[in-house]
Amino acid sequence: MKHLTILIPNAQTGPNTLSCIIGTWHVFTSANEYWKKNGKRPAFNIEMAGISTHTDFVNGLLSVMPQANISSIKKTDLIVIPAIQGDFKKLHQENLLLVNWINEQYKKGSELASMCTGAYLLASTGLLDNKTCSIHWNAVNNFRGLFPKVIVKAEKLITDEQGIYTNGGGYSFLNLLIYLVEKYYDRQTAIYCSKIFQIDIDRQTQSDFAIFTGQKAHGDEVVKKAQEYIENNFYEKISMENLSQKFAVGRRNFDRRFIKATGNTPVEYLQRVKIESAKKALETTRKTISEVMYEVGYADVKAFREVFRKITGVSPLEYKNKYNKEMAFG
Repeated sequence: MKHLTILIPNAQTGPNTLSCIIGTWHVFTSANEYWKKNGKRPAFNIEMAGISTHTDFVNGLLSVMPQANISSIKKTDLIVIPAIQGDFKKLHQENLLLVNWINEQYKKGSELASMCTGAYLLASTGLLDNKTCSIHWNAVNNFRGLFPKVIVKAEKLITDEQGIYTNGGGYSFLNLLIYLVEKYYDRQTAIYCSKIFQIDIDRQTQSDFAIFTGQKAHGDEVVKKAQEYIENNFYEKISMENLSQKFAVGRRNFDRRFIKATGNTPVEYLQRVKIESAKKALETTRKTISEVMYEVGYADVKAFREVFRKITGVSPLEYKNKYNKEMAFG
C-alpha cells in the first residue's frame, strides 16, 4: 500500500486551504472504498500531517488536528500541498520545516501535488524552477514576480512534469484529484469518483474562467502609459510601430520592456484587451458574434474566432452559450 500525505500548513491558511484538505481526504477515501468493494486492496494509506498539533482556520472557527508530525514520516509516495493565502514573501521562512521536508521527500522519490496557491509553497522549495506550473489566473503576475524561474502555464488546468503536479485556481483542485485517482488507481475508479462527486472529468483548461486585468505593478511608466492607451483605444487599428514612436522608444526596446513588465508582447496585450471586452459583451448582451467582433476592432471572422479560442479555450459561440443567461433561458 502506498502512503499519501495531506499537508496541514500552520501559517497563511485560508478557507480554501481547508477545502483542499477535506476534498483530498474525501476523494481518496472514496477511491479506496471503491477498490475494497471490488475486491482490491486500498491503494493508499491516507495521513494528514503538519508541524503542530492543530491548525486554526477561518479566524479560529474551525481547526484541524493532524494525525502525525511530518518528522515521523520517513517515506511517503504522494504529498498534497493545499492552497494557502497571505503575504507570500514570508512563505519560505514561516514554512521552512515544511519546505525542507518536501525537498527531502522528493529526493527519496515522493511525488508532489500543489493545489491553486499551494504552488507558492511548492515553488519555495526550488523544485519548480525550470518546470511548468499552473496556478489561479488571478495570482499569475504576483507569482511570476516572486518565482521568475518557474514556467507558468496559466491556461492549463493541470500540469504534470517529473513527478510534480500543479493545478489552477479555486475549486479546480477537484479536477486534479480525479486526475491523480486515474493515475494511481485506474480509469474506472476516476469515472466513479467523478460521478459520485459530480466533477467534470478530463477538463483541460481554466482559460475561459480568467478575467484579464493587465499587470501594472511593474514600475515602468512608459509601458504603463502604453497599456492605458491600448485599453482606451483597443477598438481602433493600433500600429505597434506608431505606438512605440508615440512614447519615443525604439520598437525592439519597446517590445522587450513590454514583455518584461507585463508578460505579454504589445500585440498579445492588445488581443487580450479586445477579447476581454468581447467576453463581457457576449456575457451580458444579445449582440451577435459579428456585432461584438466589429465593436472590439476585428473585421475578419476567422481571425476573431482563432484569437478568441486561443485565449479562452472555446469559440465565441460556445462562450456565449455557456455564460449568457438570456441565451440559455430564451
